[in-house]
Amino acid sequence: MFAPYLDRWSLMSDGEPIITHSSRLLPVLWQDKPAMLKVAADIDERYGALLMQWWDGDGAAHVYAHEGDAVLLERATGKRSLLAMAMDGEDDEASRVLCRTAARLHAPRERPLPDPIPLTRWFRDLEPAAGKHGGTFADCSAIAKSLLADPRDLSVLHGDIHHGNILDFEERGWLAIDPKRLHGERGFDFANIFANEELPTITDPARFRRQLAIVSAEAGLEPQRLLQWIAAYSGLSAAWFLGDPNIEQAETALTVARIALAELAA
Repeated sequence: MFAPYLDRWSLMSDGEPIITHSSRLLPVLWQDKPAMLKVAADIDERYGALLMQWWDGDGAAHVYAHEGDAVLLERATGKRSLLAMAMDGEDDEASRVLCRTAARLHAPRERPLPDPIPLTRWFRDLEPAAGKHGGTFADCSAIAKSLLADPRDLSVLHGDIHHGNILDFEERGWLAIDPKRLHGERGFDFANIFANEELPTITDPARFRRQLAIVSAEAGLEPQRLLQWIAAYSGLSAAWFLGDPNIEQAETALTVARIALAELAA
């Protein structure tokens, strides 16, 4: 699958392939620069490549070439990891980095992004889950409906901001990869900071409250509004996990949602 692009873009393999459920990746060298050749396996990844081009390296990795399912990206070579920071005493600073990167991505651009996915469409799986399971799903769905009916601060969104999608590009700083090409209220993009299932502390209420204060201040968001987005997003995430099915991760997402709901009721 990589061979046509290796020839076309004069690339040299520089590592082992990485296979995920949504894409195929190969570290390469392009004009003596470290790059990543990515071949999309689903439509969301193709849309994401178009958004990466639109950002043009401002807050996100540069796109060196793009054709069909394939995109050639600037490769992160820095040693720092936001997930490692969050798990090793620098959780607060990792959250601030995520917020600052999101702010760069949300900044207005001169030209509009064609055909972004509205958040109303992104949330389409939550209401059926609420109808089937009730309980926390129903609470999250009601909050999502209210948020989507009265959006504020509309922006092009990354859609999947978490510790593994903001990488260390050394002198270029922390930059985003793997966006979803969404459009809606910017507060949505900060909810996933609280929902990265790779971080064991996300279900700790004390950690949650500390990060709520940090993220709301850094992002300039009302804490109550941010709590609503966390509940809505966590309910949606749980619905997706149940559809996989992945019961354990669904329960983790629901736990985060319940923490947010409890804070809203406090």
